[in-house]
Amino acid sequence: MAKSFAVIGDPIDHSLSPNIHNAAFRELNLDCSYIAYRIPKGELEDGIEGLKKIKIDGFNVTIPHKVEMMKYLNKMDESCSLIGAVNTVTNKDGILKGYNTDMDGFLEPFKKKKLNIENTKVLLLGAGGAARAIVAAFAKEKAKSITIANRTLENARNLLEFAKKMGLDVNVIRIEDVKDSAKNYDIIVNATSVGLNNEPTIISLDNINEKTIVYDIVYMPMNTDFIKKAKEKNAVIIFGYEMLLGQAARAFEIWHGMKAPYNAMKKALLGGF
Repeated sequence: MAKSFAVIGDPIDHSLSPNIHNAAFRELNLDCSYIAYRIPKGELEDGIEGLKKIKIDGFNVTIPHKVEMMKYLNKMDESCSLIGAVNTVTNKDGILKGYNTDMDGFLEPFKKKKLNIENTKVLLLGAGGAARAIVAAFAKEKAKSITIANRTLENARNLLEFAKKMGLDVNVIRIEDVKDSAKNYDIIVNATSVGLNNEPTIISLDNINEKTIVYDIVYMPMNTDFIKKAKEKNAVIIFGYEMLLGQAARAFEIWHGMKAPYNAMKKALLGGF
């Protein structure tokens, strides 16, 4: 019997998820379909009921529903409760179980490129939605320390408390106070939305070198100014699309109980740029 999947959010037209998942279905000859389904803010409860009525088998959750969606779950896995947000849901006879693939998706490129995280010093730019999962990922892989640089210290302090609970050595600074200290870190991650509109990088990467790992979670455009400046220094680059792909592959595995066809999904994704 055909299975159906979706991604819910608002806005949703720009989503690359249908391309990625439908390419995976074609590759493995699965009788499945995947659509983007707009549910406006404030209409999540009705939207979920609609999805249950059509007996959807699973769905991804994106902005602005990733936190509110937790209210409508019957069960959740550990990653979901730890991070406090959901981005993947299974529906078995009306029982909704939530997962969060952000942490695994974030770590996937490190594993694929065989890059070490243990005992590294990390600079994390931003303390918004994705930052919690990223902090959890660095804690899981035993990073030595993490500096959270954010425009407002209040949001960063909430993340600081979370990082401390995870056992990380952590401190907080304002983004403008990073100045030329980027060279002191092994890994630098942009978890802000800066770059989405081709804005210039918010920190200087002038003093980094070819051993520095630079990771931008913005995936459109692929080559943000942050990435371009890192390339000029021959740094090790991780693109935002690699995290997106890692998240999608993990969601696929949760829904289908089989390994995702990574290369077919990658080809479909990069065709969208």
